[in-house]
Amino acid sequence: MAKSPEVKLAVFGRAGVGKSGKPHVSAFIITILWNYVNCPNESTYRHQANIDDEVVTMEILDTAGQEDNQQREGHMRWGDGFIIVYDITDRGSFEDVAPLRSLLEEVKKPKNVPLVLVGNKSDLDHVRQVATEEGERLAAEMACAFYECSACADEGGAVAEAFHELCREVRRRKAVQGKARRRSSTTHVKQAINKMLTKISS
Repeated sequence: MAKSPEVKLAVFGRAGVGKSGKPHVSAFIITILWNYVNCPNESTYRHQANIDDEVVTMEILDTAGQEDNQQREGHMRWGDGFIIVYDITDRGSFEDVAPLRSLLEEVKKPKNVPLVLVGNKSDLDHVRQVATEEGERLAAEMACAFYECSACADEGGAVAEAFHELCREVRRRKAVQGKARRRSSTTHVKQAINKMLTKISS
């Protein structure tokens, strides 16, 4: 039986935005990890999901927002795709998004990495500090998908859909890169054969 494709996803955001973290809700990640298995690193989880009729294994790293710059860069090098989470009731967490994105582009050269922006705690609309339109505008600037949801009351399944959409994007990019590598390899072989034929005929 073929092994299911694996995708490494890292979740970033200020500590306390509900993406992880004790004592406040590991809900953002646990919402989709009803069948998760902890890896040796307690902040890494494995989860299988059926995405577009194919079983995909996600390895999800919860950075918990506590890491120093060196750890953060290591986490960015590790991941295939990234979810940046901010708290709609905390403008500071929203303002943290752009620097995170810049660091991600710097670490993951070439740029244009698979990314999803998530505004969490949408159930707390009465104390909102970041408008939905601001999140949509920032996501448009970053050329990535945007979801606003609540890890505590994820009735529409937006949390899972954010992860699934990121998996799709990672796999699309890998497929394109694989084709480019195959074309490059074929070109090199053709060039080598042409050189050999030229030498033989000369």
